[in-house]
Amino acid sequence: MIDIRPFASLGHANHGWLDAHHHFSFANYYDPARMGWGRIRVWNDDWIAGKSGFPPHPHRDMEIVTYVRTGAITHQDSLGNKGRTGAGDVQVMSAGTGVTHAEYNLEDEATTLFQIWIETDRPSAPPSWGAMPFPKEARSGSFQLLASGDEHDGALTINADARVLGATLPAGQSIALDADPNRHLYLVPSAPVRVNGTPAPARAGVAITGEERVVIEAEEEAELVLVDAR
Repeated sequence: MIDIRPFASLGHANHGWLDAHHHFSFANYYDPARMGWGRIRVWNDDWIAGKSGFPPHPHRDMEIVTYVRTGAITHQDSLGNKGRTGAGDVQVMSAGTGVTHAEYNLEDEATTLFQIWIETDRPSAPPSWGAMPFPKEARSGSFQLLASGDEHDGALTINADARVLGATLPAGQSIALDADPNRHLYLVPSAPVRVNGTPAPARAGVAITGEERVVIEAEEEAELVLVDAR
């Protein structure tokens, strides 16, 4: 099953400094048909104005993955962590027993990013934060693992049975991924693609389950972010 969720159908909230689109119910956006996808609970497509951001706020028992599309985001938290994550790179925060953090765009220009929440498989674990660079040229035409629940795979570690993958796909090329039909995959492309032959417009959400193989064909050069979760 492949369900295409066009960008225009997403929840939307424009706060001036923050222009947010919600793939799943979040904050004041509520749709009982879009409460999540498997263990994926939140996927926000955010535009954050320069010299602005999210002031300190708490989280608990959630795996939070931030994929920066353009610009950069600077993180600081109650554990003493602080770091800047630039375009194409990824940061993860396992909220565990509880952590307070802030996310600021300290740049002069706007930042765009995906913030993805995955339900934890280790409630009350010690909280943690980490970030890694992932040069886009290193994943042209193939998926690169960005984060997963396996701490030995060389990517960022989260406390969930899930994988976060990224790829860049030149126009006219395709990429294939073996899938477990019992799992829930969610893909967001930056440009129009076809997923197992089904057209998906730019920035749409593509909810996938029941498939053993997923083939993505790019109509234009596309940046792909995909989560594979229970």
